[in-house]
Amino acid sequence: MTTNTGGDTDLERQVRELMYGTEFGDDGLRRAMEAELREKLREGRPLRVYCGFDPTAPDLHLGHTLSLRKLRRFQEFGHHVIFLIGTFTAEVGDASDKLSGRPRRSPEEVAAAATTYTEQCFRVLDRDSTEVVCNGDWLREKTLSDVIALASQFTVQQFLARDNYRKRFDAGNPIGLHEFFYALLQGYDAVHLRADVQLGATEQLFNIQAGRKLQQVYGQKPCVCLTSPVLVGTDGHARMAKSAGNYIGISEPAEDQFGKTMSISDETLSAWIPYVSGWPLDEIERTLRGLEQGVLHPMEEKKRLARAIVTQFHGEDAARAAQAAFEALHQRREVPTDMPELEIGAPTPILELLLRLDGVASKGEARRLVLGRGVRFEGETIEDPTVCVDRGGVLQVGKRRFARVQRSE
Repeated sequence: MTTNTGGDTDLERQVRELMYGTEFGDDGLRRAMEAELREKLREGRPLRVYCGFDPTAPDLHLGHTLSLRKLRRFQEFGHHVIFLIGTFTAEVGDASDKLSGRPRRSPEEVAAAATTYTEQCFRVLDRDSTEVVCNGDWLREKTLSDVIALASQFTVQQFLARDNYRKRFDAGNPIGLHEFFYALLQGYDAVHLRADVQLGATEQLFNIQAGRKLQQVYGQKPCVCLTSPVLVGTDGHARMAKSAGNYIGISEPAEDQFGKTMSISDETLSAWIPYVSGWPLDEIERTLRGLEQGVLHPMEEKKRLARAIVTQFHGEDAARAAQAAFEALHQRREVPTDMPELEIGAPTPILELLLRLDGVASKGEARRLVLGRGVRFEGETIEDPTVCVDRGGVLQVGKRRFARVQRSE
């Protein structure tokens, strides 16, 4: 790793790679942020770079890794990276990406989700050179006077100029006063951390700009703002989210990660490659050109991307095994040899069998799987949720879950 920016070549390489994939929605802002980044890099010291993650769900997914990968690139260039867990801001709730308010979460809900974040982030970040902090450690100490002082730096008009707030206001939908405080609290994080660079999704631009303003109020140089687009989910339409079911969790099993990646459309493939492949920029650009010109086959590039994703989180051996399992199941139509066994002593309702499988949480979910034609027994689709299984055979749920039913004597 190096922070030596004595030569223009090294400095410009950092600028090119760190700006790659950023999105601002405004060319003037992009040029300004690039100029500020170049100016900070010329100081020849490790920059303090951070990104905040509110623990609203227990699992990080590929969408989170856009910022994590950018943080990792800063680490590789020798900069000081801070992974911030928003233990206080998560209780307030950020509605930046919504046209309605986000429900507040209890401290207990936030704490439960936050426990998994620290270990998960190290699937991308270097453990030894990452500082992990929780903003509850300093925001809970703020007095009402402190909060009023922060609020005095902004106007209601500034908030109502935001697209999501304006639409809600025009439609007569309620806007909680506490929602305005989210940007102030996130902005103060930048002050407390004395940040040189803050990363986030494009929807966080207003909040990050609030931090820049507060830093100036507190006599600091404003941090560089680097925002990335929101990653589309596996469905190719909505943003990736666990609640939408279109996500790939970074802690999911290797075979699930591989299979989900192979299910994406060709258009989504091209949208994902710059952000989740982890490939060098020249390789990314070469691959995208090859797909656009038709000289590269999308199926093979999906396999290559799936291998890259699984390798990132599980290692090369797991990636090779996941690919072999996928090809055996989906391309050669082979049934896996290693699967759980379900023993029955008498004809058993299909819904009861499904409840014995990992991942099927309720009889209602089991019924939906059957009615959605997602359940097969010995290769035949089961469409009637009242069917009973009275013999041994292979039970298949979806594309990747199998169980062997055995009839006891």
